[in-house]
Amino acid sequence: MTRDAQRAKVYAAEGFVRTMFDRAAERGDPVADFFGTHLTLPPEARFASAESVQTYVDDVLAHPAVRERWPAAGAVRVRARRGASAAHYESAGGEATIAVPHGRDTWALRELVVLHELAHHLCPSDPPHGPEFVAAHCELAGAVMGPEVAHVLRVVYAKEGVR
Repeated sequence: MTRDAQRAKVYAAEGFVRTMFDRAAERGDPVADFFGTHLTLPPEARFASAESVQTYVDDVLAHPAVRERWPAAGAVRVRARRGASAAHYESAGGEATIAVPHGRDTWALRELVVLHELAHHLCPSDPPHGPEFVAAHCELAGAVMGPEVAHVLRVVYAKEGVR
């Protein structure tokens, strides 16, 4: 496997985007000042359990735009994991799994994080956070959450030096 040189930059960019969504939610105002432009952010889904993430992932994989773009994408199982700090994607023995933290109050049980993990499933690239993954994540977020989210991700990725 190739060294995942962009991983830290990808995580930093996505942390910035999550903060944008958090601040908009705290204010109760979806309009964000994004580098001098007013941009309306869509609502972001939050999840309470692995079961609710499973329902969401199944719905995303059945979405017409996702099926058209990634017709060979198979099913993904969602399971709870012990750690409360992060989600991750794994593929072993022909089974794809997204593991999400067990517990209600965690930053990882949110739509942006689940789409990141699902993008790993749709684009099993080497390195895992390389340009192909970044493009797939932006495209997936745009198809599911809207073009504003794809735009925000692209701009913030570029600002962080992500290719």
